[in-house]
Amino acid sequence: MPKIIACIDGSITSTAVCKAAAWVSQRLNASLDLLHVLDKTEYPKPENSKNLSGNIGLGSREHLLEELIELDEKRSRLALEHGKNILQDARALAQQHGAVEVTTHQRHGGLMETLSDLQDDTRVLVLGRQGQAHENETHSLGSHLENVIRALNKPILITLPDFTAPKDFMIAFDGSATSSKVLEKVAESDLLKGLPCHIVMVAEDDTNHQSQLNSAKQGLIDAGFEVTTALLQGTVQPALHQYQRENDIDLMVMGAYGHSRIRQFLVGSNTAKMVRMSDIPLLLLR
Repeated sequence: MPKIIACIDGSITSTAVCKAAAWVSQRLNASLDLLHVLDKTEYPKPENSKNLSGNIGLGSREHLLEELIELDEKRSRLALEHGKNILQDARALAQQHGAVEVTTHQRHGGLMETLSDLQDDTRVLVLGRQGQAHENETHSLGSHLENVIRALNKPILITLPDFTAPKDFMIAFDGSATSSKVLEKVAESDLLKGLPCHIVMVAEDDTNHQSQLNSAKQGLIDAGFEVTTALLQGTVQPALHQYQRENDIDLMVMGAYGHSRIRQFLVGSNTAKMVRMSDIPLLLLR
């Protein structure tokens, strides 16, 4: 049975990731798996330490190689133990916030290959916008985040250092097949059921766009949602963020890819811009 997967790295965002993952787990009545990845480029495995021999210069003594191998083994053991402690604290926090059936595990390797391996067992992926390396930078992105968004074909909830359960949400809608699919996924899932929804479109105020917006609204009303719509003019990204701030929206939902005006903010460097500048968590759907 697919699980909620939450990436935990010990950064300040990890607390928010635990709370966000617990919220998703509770809403979907799905088990939660807390994942800590020991990046092999940062924490070498002891068996790989033998490769140091090739880096020892002429005239170096045997004891120097032995000391280097011993240091690598100790570093790897400490990283493993540190990760276990992080997961233990994260599990207690997730359970405290109502998560269902919490498990933990560690993996050696890169984050991307790990998430790819787990993709079939993933229902929703939860991760922080900033990792350990960027935790003190307000509008920065974790080094792997953009690649994760591109590669994974699963819903991704990206949280900021602070997370509270959303009381409402907004959908960035543009009339494309991608945004229509987002509406279908929202309507079918229990994740956002019962929360007031704002469907926001940034386009010319004409009959065609009004018709698309009304159709989108009716679809979610039929699914039991309370819906507010808005047709805005201007540049997509600033218009969406301004609407969010003015209406005190807690969560933004959007398609991860499409062929529309919104697409330009979700591909390449613009993906980073959209996620980086958000003041609220984002739920990206494929």
